[in-house]
Amino acid sequence: MQGAGGHGSPAPFICIEDAVVQRAGRAILSIDSLKIAEGESVAIIGPNGSGKSTLVGLIARTLLPLHRDNPPVVFRGQPRITLSEIRSLVGVVSSTMQEETSVHLPALDIVAGGVEGTLGLRPRMDERDVARARRIAWECMEQIGIADLAERDMLTLSTGQARRVLIARALAGNPTALCFDEPCTGLDPEGMHYVRRTMRHVVQAGHPLVLVTHYLDDIVPEIKRVIALKDGHVFADGPKEEILTDRLMSALFDLSVLVTNIQGRYSLVTAY
Repeated sequence: MQGAGGHGSPAPFICIEDAVVQRAGRAILSIDSLKIAEGESVAIIGPNGSGKSTLVGLIARTLLPLHRDNPPVVFRGQPRITLSEIRSLVGVVSSTMQEETSVHLPALDIVAGGVEGTLGLRPRMDERDVARARRIAWECMEQIGIADLAERDMLTLSTGQARRVLIARALAGNPTALCFDEPCTGLDPEGMHYVRRTMRHVVQAGHPLVLVTHYLDDIVPEIKRVIALKDGHVFADGPKEEILTDRLMSALFDLSVLVTNIQGRYSLVTAY
């Protein structure tokens, strides 16, 4: 396992140990040990109901695990960390966030709200703060190639365009890493293409990425490690060449599948 820490080595960016999340008295996620190294990009895959989004909730602290004497989720070796500190470490983008940003506001202001974690610009902001937030927003939109959308009303954007605005909003908060939860859900092929291209750009620009998906096609070539979840447990974890195989993917999805790899881009094919 990479980034496990120890004498003379840095603490993992995220360390999850003995973490259990329950719902209605039943464990929906149980992680014995999972570490993500500083600067590491990983993909977390699995079928629906495997615990992927619950794991995102653990990382973002929108869900809390059962109490332990030692905190089950630790960032950079710090046993106690505030929610605002987590937001500065991990910027989350999900398809469900799109509903929250379906408002009559310019895309630029939606992105600018990411500077302070608000929906659009905060009321009664100082003019200098507004100018600074909009400058950062413009730079983030330019960085991922969507500056042409800056003045567009969010409600006039396609689903794919709005998803990329959310990515720019997450970047505006200047987090250490980004976490994308099913970023291509609900997108047409064109939208998927541009979101995946944006993911590549984000990683190449030096932002580590935690990608949560059930589409192998989402795993951009820059991601080298894959963690597979099944029934709320870690099913497999390792280099993607070892995890994304016919045998492991068939067992993961309980279906006979073939995995293709074309120039580092993986896809899953099923027999009808």
